[in-house]
Amino acid sequence: MDQPTYQELLEAGVHFGHLKKKWNPKMSPYIFMERNGIHIIDLNKTQRMLEEASKVAKTLASGGRKILFVATKKQAKEIVENEAARVNMPFVTERWLGGMLTNFATVRKSIKRMKNIEKMKTDGTFERINKKERLMFSREQEKLNRVIGGIADLNRLPSALFIIDIKKEHIAVSEARKLNIPTIAMVDTNSNPALVDFPIPSNDDAAKAIQLVLRTITDSIAEGLEERSKKKEEEKIKKEAQRQRQEEKSVEE
Repeated sequence: MDQPTYQELLEAGVHFGHLKKKWNPKMSPYIFMERNGIHIIDLNKTQRMLEEASKVAKTLASGGRKILFVATKKQAKEIVENEAARVNMPFVTERWLGGMLTNFATVRKSIKRMKNIEKMKTDGTFERINKKERLMFSREQEKLNRVIGGIADLNRLPSALFIIDIKKEHIAVSEARKLNIPTIAMVDTNSNPALVDFPIPSNDDAAKAIQLVLRTITDSIAEGLEERSKKKEEEKIKKEAQRQRQEEKSVEE
């Protein structure tokens, strides 16, 4: 599980925090110094906490668990969509629907509705309805896909959330805390790290910083998924060997 070097974190601008006047005092243990009125994050602590978060993500993935990625800020959307899709994890990059976790049953109904409209387009239903109705259904599908398309395959509550900017995604953080769902997050100097189970002190605004931290987490997930796949294959081979031994034993008897 390769972790970014100190120099790589530095080059990505992970160390740049917010203006001193915007800081959250609870971030003080992770602040190295102040420069020109801007807080500088201690990258040694970022490295340590990123490694810890990576291990958590890997363990969850190897156990077949789902991690929901949340980032609705403009500079993070595409990065999150691409990285989450790479490891087949759910994501939210448009607005967070209130109750997405705490009222998951209702969200599941919306997902079912979206899939039903998709089915209507392929089973011939669309050919039997008028143009106005087709347009209405298409618009509804487009709207649903934009908001919940990233969680279409999420059949149950996620086992953890990975969040970029907990200040912006405070509703997601709050819902996860209510349901005791573990949270991993990039936490900038203007946020409260105590709200997160596995905070990663980091600039959460710069695209390069987001890309580097996120890629580290998804690489760890990919390793976990690979371990899970190998374990399944080994179990399959073991079962097949047992079956063959039983057959041979039956023949001998």
